[in-house]
Amino acid sequence: MAEEIAADTAAAKPGKRHKLHFPTAITVLFIVMLFAAALTYIVPAGEYSKLTYDASQDKFVVTKPDESTKLMPPTQKTLDKLGVSGKLENFRNGSISKPIAIPGTYERVTQAPQGVAEFLLAPIQGVYDTIDIILFVFLLGGCIGVLNYMGALNSAVAALSRITHGREYLLIIILSLLMVIGGTTFGLGEETIALYPILMPVFIAAGYDAMTCIAVIFVGASVGTMYSTINPFATGVATKAAGIAMSDGMSWRFVALVVGTVMAVAYIMVYAHRVRLDPSKSVCYDMKEKIEKRWGQQGDQIEFTWHMKLSLAAFGLAFVVLVYGIVAYQWWFDYMTAVFLACSIVLAFTSGLEEEVFFDKYIGGCGDLMSVALVVGVARAVNILLENGLISDTILHFFSGTVTGMGPVLFILVMLVVYIILGFFINSSSGLAVLSIPIMAPLGDAVGVSRAAVIAAYNYGQGLISYITPTGLILASLAMVDVPFSRWLKFVNPLLIATIALNALLLVAQVLIG
Repeated sequence: MAEEIAADTAAAKPGKRHKLHFPTAITVLFIVMLFAAALTYIVPAGEYSKLTYDASQDKFVVTKPDESTKLMPPTQKTLDKLGVSGKLENFRNGSISKPIAIPGTYERVTQAPQGVAEFLLAPIQGVYDTIDIILFVFLLGGCIGVLNYMGALNSAVAALSRITHGREYLLIIILSLLMVIGGTTFGLGEETIALYPILMPVFIAAGYDAMTCIAVIFVGASVGTMYSTINPFATGVATKAAGIAMSDGMSWRFVALVVGTVMAVAYIMVYAHRVRLDPSKSVCYDMKEKIEKRWGQQGDQIEFTWHMKLSLAAFGLAFVVLVYGIVAYQWWFDYMTAVFLACSIVLAFTSGLEEEVFFDKYIGGCGDLMSVALVVGVARAVNILLENGLISDTILHFFSGTVTGMGPVLFILVMLVVYIILGFFINSSSGLAVLSIPIMAPLGDAVGVSRAAVIAAYNYGQGLISYITPTGLILASLAMVDVPFSRWLKFVNPLLIATIALNALLLVAQVLIG
């Protein structure tokens, strides 16, 4: 995967100094891993006591940092005594299933620095931990490989281009809104990886660049999750951990969603229109030929056969089933991967290819996404180093102390910054909510800030950092289309700055107006 800042770097003349180039995605992640490992030597190790509910014993279990446990009766009185804000029924019905940090229980523990052996084992463990996502990526790649070999995607893109001719801007509006809806309702994220091979040829054929496609998919989904309304994996978990109803603060969440969506879509449309009028305005203009060679229409258009139509119908149906399963049954990657396994089996019959040819193209398609799979696994390694180094709780404890005793406006603004930083170190919406909200929500009570506003700061902060954090989804998304991280930063920085200002204004308004 090339990440050069200038296409002519590789062809520099002898005797001349090579231009600097931005590191590849894997290199960026290894640099972040080194930073994380170094922190385990510098940051004091510490942990909170954790609370879980054991249904088999019908008891609360308090696990202390020394791993000793204490059983307590599963009553609301117990939660009040521990200072845990979640409601009893949320523990009993499994809504809160992960260990909850107990406020006021942080204590120092023996330092656990992550040395060379731990550093090398972390990406291996990261691949183990994310094998569900990696398998999903591989099976998706296999389906794409077969459809590309058939020419099915190429023919479908040509047909779609004819339909949208003169109204190409509708692609941006409609698809962006679909991504936003997916993000705000069920936390659309890793699932978007499946969309790049499908939509990249569409945007290229419509006269846009690769960055437009990335922005529509990634920014759209990110805006939806940042301004989550009913997303069970972010707002749902956070409200339950805070002990409030999901309806609390709902009107503010809808206002934020509408304003944030309008701003983001407008930004994408202005950029896309400028690039369509003048391709040299693209942030990846020097990669235009390479991108169009991979994603543009290849050669003369071939007949759109019934084999192609059946295969595309099966592929499209897989996405319908996927979305339905996520929304209705909260499927995770095991079921999602099974959907594409079923799709692969159907394609073996509908493609009309000989068995040997089918598997050759299928395995080749899996191999095309190897870089994406490695990025996903290595990104998880950063979190593993922080967790095994026992400094995640220390970071949370430090920031919880910085906001104590502040005025309401300053408190909520600092809370936004705190969640931007925490979102970098704890790259999981549900994990961050379970770990931090029981600690942060009571701090808001003390300064007159509603728990709904604290949850808004949590959503806005982790949403902002998701735009650029190497440990998030962005590097995997860029790896799908071979676009360097440096080009993404050039594109997204103005939007990021504008979104920081917007989120700060929204939080201040929510605190002052209530």
